[in-house]
Amino acid sequence: MAFSGSSSKKRPAPSQGGTKSKKANVATTASKPEKKRSQPITKPAASSSKNSDVSEDEDEGDWEDVDENSEDAMDEDEQEDDENAMEVDSKEQRPKDPNASREGHKAQKALHEQRKAAKPHSSLLTDAKKVWSLAREKNIPTAERQKHVKNLMDVIRGKVKDIVFKHDASRIVQTAVKYGGQKDRDEIAAELKGKYKELAQNKYSKFLITKLIRLCPTHRTAILLEFQSQVLRMLLHREASSVLADAFELYANAYERSILLREFYGKEAILFNVTSGSEEDKERAKKGLSGVLEKANADQKKRIMQAVKENLTTIFNNSDKGAVTHAVVHRALWEYLSAINDIPDEAEQDKLRRDMFETCQEVLAEIVHTRDGSRAAREFLAQGTAKDRKQIIKVLKPHIERMCLDDEAQLVLFTALDVVDDTKLLAKSVVAPITEVVQKLYANSQGRRSLLYLLNPRTRRHFTPAQIATLAETDVIRAKTSKKSAESREEEIRKAASEDLIKWVAQSGSTLVREPTGTLIVGEILLYAEGDKSAAIQTLLKALAEPSESEDAAQEHPIDIAPTSRLYKTLLQGGHFNHTTKAIEQVPASVWDSTEFAAQFVEVVGKETTLGFCTGKGSGVFVVAELCEALVRGEKAKERGRVKSWFSDKVVKEIKASEVKGKDLLLEKLTLL
Repeated sequence: MAFSGSSSKKRPAPSQGGTKSKKANVATTASKPEKKRSQPITKPAASSSKNSDVSEDEDEGDWEDVDENSEDAMDEDEQEDDENAMEVDSKEQRPKDPNASREGHKAQKALHEQRKAAKPHSSLLTDAKKVWSLAREKNIPTAERQKHVKNLMDVIRGKVKDIVFKHDASRIVQTAVKYGGQKDRDEIAAELKGKYKELAQNKYSKFLITKLIRLCPTHRTAILLEFQSQVLRMLLHREASSVLADAFELYANAYERSILLREFYGKEAILFNVTSGSEEDKERAKKGLSGVLEKANADQKKRIMQAVKENLTTIFNNSDKGAVTHAVVHRALWEYLSAINDIPDEAEQDKLRRDMFETCQEVLAEIVHTRDGSRAAREFLAQGTAKDRKQIIKVLKPHIERMCLDDEAQLVLFTALDVVDDTKLLAKSVVAPITEVVQKLYANSQGRRSLLYLLNPRTRRHFTPAQIATLAETDVIRAKTSKKSAESREEEIRKAASEDLIKWVAQSGSTLVREPTGTLIVGEILLYAEGDKSAAIQTLLKALAEPSESEDAAQEHPIDIAPTSRLYKTLLQGGHFNHTTKAIEQVPASVWDSTEFAAQFVEVVGKETTLGFCTGKGSGVFVVAELCEALVRGEKAKERGRVKSWFSDKVVKEIKASEVKGKDLLLEKLTLL
């Protein structure tokens, strides 16, 4: 049974007509977006926009349970006291006398205040919350905010270590770190020295320690050094894991990252390799595992490698703890695999690599979203047997769409397309899942690359030199472990992808040619895909056959859209223009016949529309010029005659008198008809 009245601490329910409480709107400190950790492809898409418990919004965790208008918001214990009091009161019979009820509430409130005052640092927290409520206001001038922050620092100075582990007090300290100057932040960081590990493991103060790692670079090394000898345990800790992940991936420099990696190398490496902190040690530490192994003898190397293997196995065997997805683990794995490649005995290499693969094969989908995790997965693909590769593809198959949209994960897919000899398996498990979601992929730069790799892999037109160099890292291994030639594999993959892609253009081409991103993928499909393209060609030409002067002024004709115009020009040329050779790279006629496309252009687009391209705005002059060139090149006598008859002396004079760009080129091509 509920109280007949309401406590001053409780908000009225909406059904009681009370004012709706607003969630606290936490301001962003920086003008640019906060860096976010890379997201696992196995994470549900709905939550992919957020980073993690720590980085989602480091701004003090969940604020909505704190009343903005309350000077002294209740902590968890106080809420429990109220709930217990309500429970006791509900068991008693409700008094009929209103005065008795009122007296009961007064007594309950007095008891609550008494309990609250008896708690440690009660007066300090009350004073701090009064100033804190002012300092964290959103829309106040900077000078006024700094005044409130200064007052807040005066209240909590010297007491931060005592109050920081309480959930509400932790938020107070976070506000001081967030809005305070560098001197205030460093003062708080110095006061918390010796408690960093404990802070990272606390449900509330983990947000504070992440802020200190980000905003106090001079204290960052000291903070990470306090984690030493506890890194593996912290990685498997529910709260501390995300703190280490953010520190490693977002904020730490090379030496600071090496501090978090040391424990993977075993106690021997920690004791005898990087203890003095000299510049030489720091430089060697930046090299990671290879630096640790530099001066070790054969027996030491074996013990260190064994320690790395055991520590990684511990992480992978506890995949439910979430540490498998963190970049620090992926870096340790990649360093281990790289060290294996330096072992002179190939049999020993194979054994160690096999053991590690069997340990982590089921969780490979959890690691492909980071640079080092992607490299490790590609190493397993390149070095693996046909059975290993089949197992990897089986693990990755449910996540193909998400991998296509991730910069690092898609490189794993590309390597699979490069090294797997079983193209039937690739067609079913990799190619088909990609082409099935082409509509979702083409508008995104990463998704578009995933589609283009099926047709024309590693082309400089769509892939950067850095991406091509990264993919080429496995070519030497592929030559040893794959039997099929690269050319035949690419041809078979292209055939497997072509049918669905051509069908997609036939269905959606009229819309795609109006979009810059759509023209990119449509052009590559028509130039490089293999199969019957007649339906797709008809779709594109019908889209162009609309009257050049549309009745709808807001609807621009496709020829007036620059990317669309370039698309038709490229298709009529029969390939892309190479800026290095200053010539057209002609696609084989068996794949794309530009002269036949020109003949169908004449048939479908017709006289009136074609002439409209050359007069008025003249946006299609270069397209018509390429049309004439293609008809001459293909010796299409019938179509050449038709087009020549369209350009009567009157039309030619009109073109000469116009100011359209490219008219001289068009007139030159017309003389060849």
